[in-house]
Amino acid sequence: MIPRDLLRDQTRRHFLGQCGLGLGSIALQSLLRSEGCAAPQLDPANAMLPRQPPFMPRVKRVIYLFMAGGPSQLELFEDKPKLREFSGQTPPASLLNGKRFAFLKGNETLLGNTRKFGMYGECGMSLSELLPHHRKIVDEVCWLRGMTTDVFNHGPAKLFMNTGFQVPGRPSFGSWVTYGLGSEASDLPGFVVLQSGPRGPRAGASLWSSGFLPTAFQGVPFRGQGDPILHLKSPPGISRERERQFHDVVTALNKDRFQETGDPEILTRINAYETAFQMQASAPELMDLSQETAATLASYGAESAKPSFARNCLLARRLVERGVRFVQLYHTNWDSHGGPGENLNGDFEKVVHDVDQASAALILDLKQRGLLEDTLVIWGGEFGRTPMGEVRSTIGRDHHIDAFTLWVAGGGVKAGHIHGATDELGFGPTEGRVHVYDLHATLLHLLGFDHEKLTYRIQGRDFRLTDVHGNVVPEILA
Repeated sequence: MIPRDLLRDQTRRHFLGQCGLGLGSIALQSLLRSEGCAAPQLDPANAMLPRQPPFMPRVKRVIYLFMAGGPSQLELFEDKPKLREFSGQTPPASLLNGKRFAFLKGNETLLGNTRKFGMYGECGMSLSELLPHHRKIVDEVCWLRGMTTDVFNHGPAKLFMNTGFQVPGRPSFGSWVTYGLGSEASDLPGFVVLQSGPRGPRAGASLWSSGFLPTAFQGVPFRGQGDPILHLKSPPGISRERERQFHDVVTALNKDRFQETGDPEILTRINAYETAFQMQASAPELMDLSQETAATLASYGAESAKPSFARNCLLARRLVERGVRFVQLYHTNWDSHGGPGENLNGDFEKVVHDVDQASAALILDLKQRGLLEDTLVIWGGEFGRTPMGEVRSTIGRDHHIDAFTLWVAGGGVKAGHIHGATDELGFGPTEGRVHVYDLHATLLHLLGFDHEKLTYRIQGRDFRLTDVHGNVVPEILA
């Protein structure tokens, strides 16, 4: 009998196939069927070939709008009259017992918000005056107002939201999705990352890493203007035909090396070179927003050649139109502690203005083009903000892991639905609590996977995005 560990190891599975061991293939299929395993059957030489999930998917692709730094739900989505009433007073000790905060020292007082709020749409969603364009999509998205997480510092919290683990080394959500589904784009990466704002997100490239999955599934960062990847163009004097010949020779050499070593990373390298060659033709067309109408550019608030979150939203739509499976946008800086660049009264308005119009325009544009019905769009950060203010030179709030707001839209999600609520001061959920693991389980469900069975075996254990946690949230499913 062939050992189970041998059968499940991707590299050795490929090696058995290369050697023509049909018995190994038969045994593998029998083993996987008997265990109900949803681990995809990969062809290491074509890891990004599109694959069907085990169950009927509600969506085929994902756009994740990540608001890096933790947007304040109390300035955007949660109007708390009681918090204003008791602003400046010490919060009840019972609400702080057992809580951990990043910077609060225990002498802080409650901080009421000063924004004007209104109720919008048939769902009656509460929005602040800072989000005029979100009013257009309140009935298009599902609002999760009882989100919770476990980690209160930025880098680890971003990792936790993206990988289900707070230290580097685990695959990102986008990597799990492309591992499970591959990609429909033959001339672009299956997982693309776009960044905007004054700096990159804390934790950097580990947020879109493939971790222990094959590196074919890691996110590929695109630049905001010019060539999306440096050195993509051929050197001066090198024709397309000559470069094709060069690639073919290098590929042949890499294949010979693979036959000697069986190292799957060589196949990843072959695929990367071929994708880069194809992108020399596809990337200029992708990045050329002059093909978009003036009305489309205006709806996003984008300038065709100026890097911005708005431009990245439009690029995200163009990427999914071309078959890219997972597009993730990071926008900074939402870190609103108070102090230079992080004041809730001044700096906060600027970052909200950066994203409000384009986020709404993306939803409406996808819907108008018939793409929203099988695209999943996610908007949110790594945590929320405390009901207490920080003692700093200007107004700000600390990190809050017990209650924040996130929204999702697209196929399979209840549009115009408000899930969850928080207490009168915004300390924690009173109903509809959704943990990060539950969110991941639900998103994978919409993509056609049982989150407990989309696994990868390494170090003698089957790992998954949700670790040993997570439950699908049926209340938000259409």
